Amino acid sequence: MAAPGVPPSFHEFIDALPEDSSGKAAALRIPPEAGGVQINFCKNPACANYGIPVEPTSRKGKQAHGNPNRYKIVGSGRGLPSALCGACGESFSLKSNQGIVEERDRLRPKTAEPCCPDEACSNHGVGVSAGKPFYSSFGKTSAGSSRWKCMACSKTFSAAAKSTSRQRMTHKNKEVFALLVNKTPMRRIIEITGLSPQTVYDKIDFIRRQCVAFAADREAKLPDLALRRLYIGVDKQDYAINWTKREDRRNVVLSAAAFVDNDSGYAFGTWLNFDPEADAPKIEKEARSFKQMMLPVPFRRHARLWTAADYAASVQASLMKGATGSLASAIAQEYAAAARRTDSEASDLPTKDDRLPEAGMQVHSEYLLYGSFLRLREMLGSTEKVRFFLDQDSGMRAACLGAWADRIKAGTCDAFYVRIAKERTVDQKRLLAAQARDEIKQAMAALGCSKSDAILAVLKQRIAQAQAFGKWNDRWVFHPNATMSEPEKAVCHLTDRPGWDPDHLAWLYNRASLHGVDSFFNRVRRRVSPLERGIHSQANAGRVWNGYAPYKPAQIQALLDIFRVCHNYMWTRAASKSKSKTPEEKANEKKTPAMLLGLAKGVVSYEDVLYFK
Repeated sequence: MAAPGVPPSFHEFIDALPEDSSGKAAALRIPPEAGGVQINFCKNPACANYGIPVEPTSRKGKQAHGNPNRYKIVGSGRGLPSALCGACGESFSLKSNQGIVEERDRLRPKTAEPCCPDEACSNHGVGVSAGKPFYSSFGKTSAGSSRWKCMACSKTFSAAAKSTSRQRMTHKNKEVFALLVNKTPMRRIIEITGLSPQTVYDKIDFIRRQCVAFAADREAKLPDLALRRLYIGVDKQDYAINWTKREDRRNVVLSAAAFVDNDSGYAFGTWLNFDPEADAPKIEKEARSFKQMMLPVPFRRHARLWTAADYAASVQASLMKGATGSLASAIAQEYAAAARRTDSEASDLPTKDDRLPEAGMQVHSEYLLYGSFLRLREMLGSTEKVRFFLDQDSGMRAACLGAWADRIKAGTCDAFYVRIAKERTVDQKRLLAAQARDEIKQAMAALGCSKSDAILAVLKQRIAQAQAFGKWNDRWVFHPNATMSEPEKAVCHLTDRPGWDPDHLAWLYNRASLHGVDSFFNRVRRRVSPLERGIHSQANAGRVWNGYAPYKPAQIQALLDIFRVCHNYMWTRAASKSKSKTPEEKANEKKTPAMLLGLAKGVVSYEDVLYFK
């Protein structure tokens, strides 16, 4: 609950403060809840305070005697307050609940339902399906489109009868669609289709709108879909925007978070840390105001967005270096890096070669992740059990354990870190896979069992001997099996609790994998030319250039939205190279991820999406 005396809108409270009294906001121990969301609590699932928010006001005197505060608020520098848990001793950065809710709402699909076009009207944003109190039917246009009258402002408006209304050369839509997701650069699309550049970009915008509407219609069934188990891999991928001015060759680097089911391959979301609708000049002006500058970061109006001042303060003096050495060394280095950060959850620190977008605004990665996991809560409301397999990222961990806290406490959600040695060469991967096969064969011979049983037996032994890493003493288990896609893998059970059956726990460790989300991102790189990996060169001094990359950040989200529909609904799964396939496995290779999940009965065509209404 919000602190006593704070009005429904926390930002109204801040605006009401006199210029010289903004410090009063700091008297609030934590940012107030927003839309029923209060994320500021201990993220340690083994702690008695897990899921219990920090007290909005401090208990003092007699009230505190015998009933002390569960948390202590401490400073961590640069206006970033943290809370120290009195039960387990862990600390965590405070976050703006308002910013998290805004991000969750941004990720919801925008319905294309007609509404009053007058932005000043109270019915603007209220769809015509709301009915008589808001709108009345007002016949049709000469082209056959439905017309309505707004009951609030009396204006009339219409909606196109067909998705392709007012378009010329609609027969080119399918061609542009197919070329776009088959590795064709923009210049070649223009050349092949004979369309002007502006027409091609207009058609891409149209295709994106159709894809978003199509996916929203199908995924509206998800909250009521009785799914028993989901094993969802979560990872991020960076995309660089090409510079447009020779005098400033810094990159805009954005990150997309993807959530992909390992079994079906269905991608539930691919969300970019970029808000195209944010008014940068207006927000930057507000952020520079005395009131906002005096507030701790999580209490600020636009805490989820990167402002110029925040960016300048966070720029590192040199390029961030990736982890090197063994897998164990890489895990340890990631924990050390998180511990060094002022905010351990913020892993998207910019470098001197990065800059902010010129239009729209970049979102802090931790707010994108919190919003994403909350959005997934809405989508998977009826799923019996969900297991998340997370790339080793402290912000991802906090967002998952925060957004799904009640489900984790109820035992219907679990989270695992998964770390893969991705940087190995092909020869190194082959060697690691061969060594793993030899070790498993030895276990099979010693135990007199099958390969799968031998892997589980070795896992049970290694779980009992798990290695502790980092200041959190997370216990990691090194997986005995190896494949070319995951040649060396370590797993950490983040939601471990007493009472697990050893056999079932070993089975879950064996299921832990990022293969679904990694395959999705690899497919993006292979099939969408503007999103292929950029090239580092000595001449660019660490900067990245990709001749096919977009020049506008919003284009990245558009391409990801289009690709996700193709991946989920149009393309069947890649055939396995295994020689011992079951009839069910052979049948599944002919199905799309949406068919396997239960959101489609057959393969969807380009026309199904283009003419969806």
